[in-house]
Amino acid sequence: MTKRFSFSLNATSGKARTGVISTPRGAIRTPAFMPVGTAATVKAMMPESVAATGADILLGNTYHLMLRPTAERIANLGGLHRFMNWDKPILTDSGGFQVMSLADLRKLTEEGVTFRSHIDGSKHLLSPERSMEIQKLLGSDIVMCFDECPALPADRRALEESMRLSMRWAKRSKEAFGDRPGYALFGIQQGGLEEDLREESAKALREIEFDGYAVGGLAVGEGQEAMFGCLDFAPDQLPVNKPRYLMGVGKPDDIVGAVKRGIDMMDCVLPSRSGRTGQAWTRRGQVNIKNARHADDPRPLDENCTCPACANYSRAYLHHVFRAQEMISGMLLTWHNLHYYQQLMAEMRDAIAADDFAGFEARFHAERAQGDIAVL
Repeated sequence: MTKRFSFSLNATSGKARTGVISTPRGAIRTPAFMPVGTAATVKAMMPESVAATGADILLGNTYHLMLRPTAERIANLGGLHRFMNWDKPILTDSGGFQVMSLADLRKLTEEGVTFRSHIDGSKHLLSPERSMEIQKLLGSDIVMCFDECPALPADRRALEESMRLSMRWAKRSKEAFGDRPGYALFGIQQGGLEEDLREESAKALREIEFDGYAVGGLAVGEGQEAMFGCLDFAPDQLPVNKPRYLMGVGKPDDIVGAVKRGIDMMDCVLPSRSGRTGQAWTRRGQVNIKNARHADDPRPLDENCTCPACANYSRAYLHHVFRAQEMISGMLLTWHNLHYYQQLMAEMRDAIAADDFAGFEARFHAERAQGDIAVL
């Protein structure tokens, strides 16, 4: 088993790339989708079930875990992998985005962000140094730099100041991370939708040198067209020989569009959140299981899907348990959604290896355009 973190690029098709990230805890096949285990659990799923969908890596959340049960407690209990019974790689975000979006009464300074917990109102300081300390206590395999993520749209001056603050914090994150063989630190590119600010950010990150690079500050309200416009140039500004991670994305067509533009890793709460609210993602688009049209339908969600929800249960049953507010509803639909997302990643990896990403993309959109199967 490798003791180092490395990335090997195996094939390309246009700008789309497939490869392998090697870590001491196992290989991550790219393009990779990371299910989100915010509070040390992928909601409604057992860890072994998440692994069964094909996930090679999970995402954990620094902000939520530092507040409850605390990083110190998790460290005392053997680290996040043991705590949540997941022996594959874990990436933790830095906490910056959640501080900006969830915390009350936050105050931003050069040092970091002082905020009050959304849980109990207790006061905390999250700085680059503290974020690195928390992620080390958690034992995450891939650590993210501490950054500020401004909501879009934002005026240029605010984007400029925020990006430069994030770059100073990136340098401090790298210094605080230190030398940790087998563990990786990723830098986060910022700069909104501005090409020159993104390039300035990428240059600063390249000079600091990281094990991987994230495109941050997207999927924050700018819309798909603007996001794709940014992804037409942003990944190209980052090193070719390191993984590129698009944070917080997204819907299946967002993911396909991002991979097309050179992205290797993504994460999103969407498959699990949708599952709990009665939404299923399929090859033919989104299915709303709460709709009355499913009440007498003996067919599966997707007859070509091998997940437990599709193999063993009808649309009528899934409709019933959602309406009855039974826990199994969220469990089955989340499993299906995560399975679908991992199948999508596997198909893209195969298409890139065969240098047929354009063909895959055309088939993907054609199938979705058909819409859901006809009502019985």
